[in-house]
Amino acid sequence: MSQLTKTLSHYWSRIQGTLFPWLEEELDPLTEKQQQLIAILELARIEEFLPCYDGCEGRPQKTRSAIARSFIAKMVYNIETTTFLLDRLKSDKNIRRICGWECVAQIPSEATFSRAFADFAKTELPQRAHKALIEKTLASEVILHNSRDSTAIEAREKPQKKAADEYAKKKTPKKKGRPKKSEEQLEPELTRIQKQRTMTLEEMLKDLPTACDKGAKKDSKGNVMYWTGYKLHLDTIDSGIPVSALVTSASLNDSQAAIPLAIITGERITNCYDLMDAAYDVPDIIEHSQSLGHVPLIDKNPRRNKELKKALAEESLARKTLNLVFPETLRYNARSTAERTNSRLKDEFGACKIRVRGHAKVACHLLFGVLTLAADQLMQLVT
Repeated sequence: MSQLTKTLSHYWSRIQGTLFPWLEEELDPLTEKQQQLIAILELARIEEFLPCYDGCEGRPQKTRSAIARSFIAKMVYNIETTTFLLDRLKSDKNIRRICGWECVAQIPSEATFSRAFADFAKTELPQRAHKALIEKTLASEVILHNSRDSTAIEAREKPQKKAADEYAKKKTPKKKGRPKKSEEQLEPELTRIQKQRTMTLEEMLKDLPTACDKGAKKDSKGNVMYWTGYKLHLDTIDSGIPVSALVTSASLNDSQAAIPLAIITGERITNCYDLMDAAYDVPDIIEHSQSLGHVPLIDKNPRRNKELKKALAEESLARKTLNLVFPETLRYNARSTAERTNSRLKDEFGACKIRVRGHAKVACHLLFGVLTLAADQLMQLVT
């Protein structure tokens, strides 16, 4: 039995053998969804990452731990707004007491919930809880596949207008023909990915754009979809557990978040293979993955090379004709885990119900969902 199985079995034995019977004596009979919420809260332990406000000057803080637990309940029940969450807490005694309030009169107002959420976003509460959860459960494991992908996040806010100098750069036409000898030969400017090879993680994260803007992306059928908002970049391992996440502007190319995401993941887990689609087919990303001791499996991107595109199509047809399947192809098929994780986040854990504005709050909302999904997937390994 692996260390991960032992750890999760210990949590599940404590929850099923001690916590559930005690709660059923105190509460009404627990539904399956309420048991899921209790297991996620017990594994995430988000209240441990809140500061202690006892003895501080000024008006005492409302029960922030109960509010934090209720935001996880909001993700588990896929509740759309804080107003609906408050209605659910007032009408459902079991959920209210699981979160930490004994009676309806103790539940704070919606304004208090909003102030608490702003504080959680400022202190990156779900990000810290998610990092601790992954390190606590997966740090000692060797994981085969890590799938990297991004998904569109629609937001209800106006996109930020691009600066005038960015438009000027795009509109400035290049001179045709060979340059004159008198003209100085300037070295081409380094791309963001090339700069990242010499930057620290903090510098990379500061360099990534985070403002709300417009994005475009091709789906699996080649159709282009457009949206206004952000982009969520995820690293997901074989069991469908998201181990790291970044939220950036919607217009950012997937490849530009690959190296910082790989560094964050490398600090939390040990994996063997990096699985990425054609958007990440960049030499610097391949070299960085190899420098971490990983084997990068990336779909080839012919871009505008018609000859290479034709050669890849012919090779694919030849493999199908001969029924030839390479081991790398079988391993690359495990990348569908990332697609399923993105779907669960949107369908079950609130990633398509963004009702807040600004990068910090959007990232906080999304990471509450990522934390909840990670805890749920971990518990499914033993249940």
